Amino acid sequence: MRQMFTRIAPSYDFISVIFSYGMDRRWKRLGVKNAPLPENARVLDLACGTGDFSTLLANRTPPARAVACDITELMLTQARARGIRDAVCATGTSLPFVDNSFDCVFVGYGLRNFPDLDAGLREIERVTRPGGILVTLDFFLPANHALRRVYLAYLYAQGLFWGMLLHGSPRIYTYIPDSIRNFVSIEDYSEMLERQGYSRLDARAFIFGGIGLHWAVKRAS
Repeated sequence: MRQMFTRIAPSYDFISVIFSYGMDRRWKRLGVKNAPLPENARVLDLACGTGDFSTLLANRTPPARAVACDITELMLTQARARGIRDAVCATGTSLPFVDNSFDCVFVGYGLRNFPDLDAGLREIERVTRPGGILVTLDFFLPANHALRRVYLAYLYAQGLFWGMLLHGSPRIYTYIPDSIRNFVSIEDYSEMLERQGYSRLDARAFIFGGIGLHWAVKRAS
C-alpha cells in the first residue's frame, strides 16, 4: 500500500478531483465548516494525503492546529511544501500519540485502506478526547445493488483510463473500486461508529450513496 501511494502521490490531488466528480474540495470545506471545534483546537488530519484538511483548518476562523499523518512520506513532503509544519509518517491502526491527544480527527479517503477498519476506529477513538469530534469523508458502497454495479463499473473504467494515461499502468487506480467493493455502506459505517462509542452522529450522502461525509462525537467517559 505504501509503495502504491508513493507512486501516485504526484497525481493524487488531480485524481481526487476526477473521482469525486469535481466535488472533493467542496465536501472537505463542508466537513470543516460543520465541525464544532473549540478555540485553539488540536486536530489530527489522518490519511492526510497532500494536506487538504490541514490547509483548510489552518485557514478557518479561528484557525486550528493540525497534525498531518500519512503512511507515505512523499505525500507528507508535498503537505510540508504547502506550509504544513507538523507532519508524521504512521499507519492509521498504530498512531504515535497518547490517549485523548486531539479535539478532532479528520480522515479523508483513508478508511477503506485500513487493514482492519474496527481496529482503526478504536485507535482514532483512543487519541480523541471525550466529547471530541470525528469527521470522515470516503467512498462507500451504495445501498441500492443496481446503482452499486453501475457505480463500481464507472469507477473501474475511470481507473483504467487514468492509470494508462498518467502512469502507463491501467490497473494502478482500479484499487479505488476494488477497495469500495470490499467496504461497507454509509449506513453500516454509521452503525459501526455508534458501536465504537460515538453519538450525535450526522451523515451526508452524495452520488447516490457512493460518497459519505460523517460527523460524530466521542461520548464522554
